[in-house]
Amino acid sequence: MDNGGTGTGAGAVSAMEAFEKLEKVGEGTYGKVYRARDKSTGKIVALKKTKLNEDEEGVPPTTLREISLLRMLSRDPHIVKLIDVKQGQNKEGRTVLYLVFEYMDCDVKKYIRSVRANGENIAPKIIKSLMYQLCKGVAFCHSHGVLHRDLKPHNLLMDTKTMMLKIADLGLARAYTVPMKKYTHEILTLWYRAPEVLLGATHYSTGVDMWSVACIFAELVTNQALFPGDSELQQLLHIFRLLGTPNEKLWPGVGKLVNWHEYPQWTAQPLSSAVPKLEEKGLHLLSEMLQYEPSKRISAKKAMEHPYFDDLDKTYL
Repeated sequence: MDNGGTGTGAGAVSAMEAFEKLEKVGEGTYGKVYRARDKSTGKIVALKKTKLNEDEEGVPPTTLREISLLRMLSRDPHIVKLIDVKQGQNKEGRTVLYLVFEYMDCDVKKYIRSVRANGENIAPKIIKSLMYQLCKGVAFCHSHGVLHRDLKPHNLLMDTKTMMLKIADLGLARAYTVPMKKYTHEILTLWYRAPEVLLGATHYSTGVDMWSVACIFAELVTNQALFPGDSELQQLLHIFRLLGTPNEKLWPGVGKLVNWHEYPQWTAQPLSSAVPKLEEKGLHLLSEMLQYEPSKRISAKKAMEHPYFDDLDKTYL
């Protein structure tokens, strides 16, 4: 018992000695996130500090699994790289883990905001490149059995010099097994949340991420959220107004979902009414991602092969 304690203590010292915290940059899924300098290399990193449940001795197996998952996913160039993990203790003597990630100073949310502030639009070529990279990163997660479940512009880091995009904050990602586990649905940011989650589906799959990808796609084009609901009900109504109120013909089984009620009846509008500047092939891809029936939504891998990306130079992506 005692030895374990000293081990962690030593870790705490080394974690605190190895890095100089520069500033707190946010609260992630894991806990606090700091911009920090690695004293040995001078390199700027993102430190994510995460507390552990004290019910167990040492690091819980679920956390270890999650870390090994992050390590494995880090191999993809479009997923933020986990450089190191350090164990430490806080003032109360509780075990703390520091996850050391590569640092990127911009995210897609900030990028959209800065473009909008200048009264500009993102160039179609850049949108295409960002979307391809996003689909590539998501396809990599899905091919390794991992759902992100909280994709949104804020979680997509980017380098504004190279326009390289990387998916971050996989703290909610769970390896999905077949049959699908039940998931709690208080997870996703409302605006990017798939209708099956809003309607209380407990078993869901890769389609939840593809819905979020579609919402991000539209937002890159218009600089505005596609479905900016401020409650679960409002969120659904935003979706129904554009895509039409779903029914058993459009989406078999929708009436059996736990949050299904009688909703106002809207007919589908053309997607071009919501995303007017998007080229024809882009609108087609967007419609493939916004299918009501989750199993009908295009997969990330298939999306990469869509004609929308035909004229994109994929050499360095």
